[in-house]
Amino acid sequence: MTLTQVWGALLIFLLCPILGGLPLIKWITYRLTGIRLSQVGSGNISVSAAFYHGGKLTGILAVLSEASKGIIAVLLARIFFPTQPIWELIALIALVMGRYWMTRGAGMTNVVWGIIVHNPVAAGLIFVISGVGFTIFRHRETGKLLVLILLPLILSLLRPHDGEYLVAAITLAGLLWWIMQKIPDDLDLPTTQVNSESKTMFRFFSGNQSIISLKHPLNPEKVGQKAANLAQLKHWGYSIPDAWILMPGEDPKNLPEYLQPTPANPLVVRSSAIGEDTNTYSAAGQYSSILNVTNRDDLEGAILDCLASYHNLGAIQYRRDKLQKDTSMAVIIQKQIQGIFSGVAFSRDPIIGLNNCVVIEALLGDATQVVSGQFTPDQYRVFFSGNQEDLNIEGDGEIPPNLIKLVAKIAREIEDLYHGIPQDLEWTYDGNTLWLLQARPITNLQPIWTRKIAAEVIPGFIKPLTWSINRDLTCDVWGELFTLVLGKRSQDLDFRKTATLHYHRAYFNASLLGEIFLRMGLPPESLEFLTRGAKFSKPPIFSTLKNVFGLLRLARREWNLEEDFESDYRSKFEPTLRLLTEKSPQEMLSEELFSRIELILSVLTKATYYSILAPLSLSLRQAILKVSEEELDNSQTPEIKSMRSLASLAADASNLLSLIHLESYYKISPQNSSSLFAYLAEMPDGESILEKFQVWLEKFGYLSDVATDITVPRWKEEPRPVRTMFTKFLFEPKEIKEQRNKTVINLKKSSWQLNVVQKRLNLKGKVTEIYSKLLANLRWSLLGIGEYWQQSGLLEKKEDLYFLEIQEIEKIIKEKDRVLIEKVPKIIKERRAQLEKSKEITSVPNVVYGKISANAMMNQTAISSDNKYLQGIGASPGLVEGKVRIFLSLSEMEDVDSSNIVVVPYTDSGWTPLLMRAGGIIAEVGGRLSHGAIIAREYEIPAVMDVTDATSLLKNGQFVRLDGHKGVVEILD
Repeated sequence: MTLTQVWGALLIFLLCPILGGLPLIKWITYRLTGIRLSQVGSGNISVSAAFYHGGKLTGILAVLSEASKGIIAVLLARIFFPTQPIWELIALIALVMGRYWMTRGAGMTNVVWGIIVHNPVAAGLIFVISGVGFTIFRHRETGKLLVLILLPLILSLLRPHDGEYLVAAITLAGLLWWIMQKIPDDLDLPTTQVNSESKTMFRFFSGNQSIISLKHPLNPEKVGQKAANLAQLKHWGYSIPDAWILMPGEDPKNLPEYLQPTPANPLVVRSSAIGEDTNTYSAAGQYSSILNVTNRDDLEGAILDCLASYHNLGAIQYRRDKLQKDTSMAVIIQKQIQGIFSGVAFSRDPIIGLNNCVVIEALLGDATQVVSGQFTPDQYRVFFSGNQEDLNIEGDGEIPPNLIKLVAKIAREIEDLYHGIPQDLEWTYDGNTLWLLQARPITNLQPIWTRKIAAEVIPGFIKPLTWSINRDLTCDVWGELFTLVLGKRSQDLDFRKTATLHYHRAYFNASLLGEIFLRMGLPPESLEFLTRGAKFSKPPIFSTLKNVFGLLRLARREWNLEEDFESDYRSKFEPTLRLLTEKSPQEMLSEELFSRIELILSVLTKATYYSILAPLSLSLRQAILKVSEEELDNSQTPEIKSMRSLASLAADASNLLSLIHLESYYKISPQNSSSLFAYLAEMPDGESILEKFQVWLEKFGYLSDVATDITVPRWKEEPRPVRTMFTKFLFEPKEIKEQRNKTVINLKKSSWQLNVVQKRLNLKGKVTEIYSKLLANLRWSLLGIGEYWQQSGLLEKKEDLYFLEIQEIEKIIKEKDRVLIEKVPKIIKERRAQLEKSKEITSVPNVVYGKISANAMMNQTAISSDNKYLQGIGASPGLVEGKVRIFLSLSEMEDVDSSNIVVVPYTDSGWTPLLMRAGGIIAEVGGRLSHGAIIAREYEIPAVMDVTDATSLLKNGQFVRLDGHKGVVEILD
């Protein structure tokens, strides 16, 4: 490249974006008409906006101004690069980027005239082919897509051996398509309001927008959610009556001229307002529906009446109450079905939101009788068992049972197709076909709350203090990560609603997460993929491209994760943990303790960030590089590291003790840890063993059966489980040796893919250790405050502090809030009573729909299952049979051996002493990367995770067969 060309390249990259961003159309329109385009219509500064608002002269001058930009850009590139036409395309790309960034224009006019100068032959071919196509099909979106496909295709055909030129042409076309998805189209504005000089042109280029059927997918932002839902249902293969859509702002006379209703073939006119029938707002009954339209004059009047209902006082007030903007309304004109049975179906109980049933209301005749409120329909409740074909119907009436079952199955099918969002269906049956007339979300069953993931992150019953800390930490970090990807598009999302408690159990907001994932261009099931390895559909390419810059920012965080952690470890984590060991909480006053708590919480924010991102990074790398769990070495995870260290200590102790002597003379057995430790305290060599055990306890005493719950004692406070495990290791050294040999075998495997994933697993172990140590110190500091308040009489016992929120503790210490202090005993009493009431509920649903009453679960029948098989996630391979032993908490821990299949509600590092002694493991929550799964694979114990309600469905003493590969539990008796 010559010096002249270097200067030319600089001019192209600097001058073309500035040239594209010059708001010439804005200046021309304001000068001629006084109209500010940014404040009217779509807000676009575009050629079509100039025609729409300013008329022919304004539009023509706008075309000339933008055409000149495209011509200048091409000629500028040609001056400096006369033999390299790729630079002319690069100049147009720079011009279009400046046009979009500075004036929010698409740049199509710039490119059209630029291509005419760049290659007149290609331009002619593109215009002829696309013009013929648009004239035939009269569909604007198809016409645009055809032009953008033809642009790189024809240009590359004229230069078949220039690969770089082809890439530039594809980039230009792709950029134009991306921008078109980002900005509104002025051709969507009502033709009734277009400048009279431009009306003919707008009607032509708008295409057949006034006569739209359900044959193609529809955009809810243009035709309303109701019409878009009907088109989607038809696309999925359901029977939908033929319908036509009148676009917002279009002339109501167009459709009556096209359709010919008669008494034999009546039509129904229905609203499809923008914002109606969405996930959060149904607008039910706000707008008019007109049935039995039998002639053209009545059809035109019905359309006008339907449109007028948008401006009814009640509809306006509804939008005000729901904080909705006044937008527009499309109208659906649909063939009216003469049904013999009709009704509505709710895929979930809209009253309770907990029952696993479909609620159907039906009557003889058409569906309007059911929704009119003037008739009492028959009500049916259809319950689904594990077998979707085995349905139980409650309710009597005149509707055939087979029809009720068919409606129920379709209701659940459509719910599944809409990613689990409960649906409200309107249907009718004409004797031959079951027709769907409407499908919309059940708005009062929003949001959807799920136990998945949440039950593993914070399992068990959660007290107010734990929740007030974990909620803010977790929601804030997730909000940071999502904002990193979405940027400004996250401003209307409330990340504090990411999680909540139902009956003192944690739930994640699946509705919010689904909306976030859709905005990110990812499928709604991505969270399960990233954390549990579940399969999910591929995201649409254009959605991914729309978020490419945000995803790149997130990818950069993931790439630098280890380096960032090491930096924060040196500057934050290590100094903080060292400072916390310098002074015991028992030596501090309450004010000093709270300052210590604030320090821990500030550092915990960063630790929470790593505790979320590290597992996600591990899962992502493991899935991409196809590394199995069995290949990985888990020795750096706290649960494995602690047990190996304890096993090594037991091996050393066995060299000093006579096990035969212990069993025969002192009657000490593997099940009697208290006798062993009493014996060690009395014998000479026992003192050194106890000292080493105490050193081990100091090192790993921060662990507990629920590390994320600060109300659960740590091993340092309650060492009974690890004393039991030490005794087990002492009497069974062969088991220790087998695990050591297994480790050596794993370490021999090596590949670059395995090394990459192994580093992330090791990082996850370090993060877990830091996070757990900070939480342990936070617990001990809070208990220090609890002891002070117990001594002062504010609390009956220090553990009562668990029933206060961290914000309330801060108010009492910092603000000396007398009103709050007086209420503390009452608050604790009420919250303890609420917790005890929640504990009476032995099984809670994995999914909760909307807001549920405090007594809703109390009225539910006990969970039972007639199924012989329970399905979960295979977490550790192997086939084993054994007797069920159910443990709801570690406090219930009894002797367990390889003949037992241990069933637990969740697993954490503290459960290790129990799990590693079992013959098989079943957990209600968790995935392949959960603590229980890691322990199971390490000790080659078959395990199945995520078996819903396992502790309720299985019974102590039952014999089961567990397949850890398929994730199946078979009940044998």
